[in-house]
Amino acid sequence: PMGAVQNAMQRDGLDPSIMELDHNKSVASQLKNVDKDTGPPLKDDPKYSKYFKMLKMGLPMGAVQNAMQRDGLDPSIIELDPEKSVASQLKGDEDVEDSGPPLKDDPKYSKYFKMLK
Repeated sequence: PMGAVQNAMQRDGLDPSIMELDHNKSVASQLKNVDKDTGPPLKDDPKYSKYFKMLKMGLPMGAVQNAMQRDGLDPSIIELDPEKSVASQLKGDEDVEDSGPPLKDDPKYSKYFKMLK
């Protein structure tokens, strides 16, 4: 079972959350997507905080999006994760080169995939 495999990985000093990544892509290409989030959380960003306050006060999502559009902002931003910065969520569209073996064939992790069979 997955829990036993994750326990074995932790015992061996590896991050057990790696088993939740895409098994057909290399580890390096998937971990490069996890950038350090340096900006303020979206809900605390001075540019967007008033819109989260509007939601908190009970205004419907559509009304908040209309207000954002009226103010010249992208209304889809209100649907992003309020705990992460805007920059970290918008730059995730670029593709990272997939170099290295797929996760399931990586010598460092292959024994854990064999445990799942």
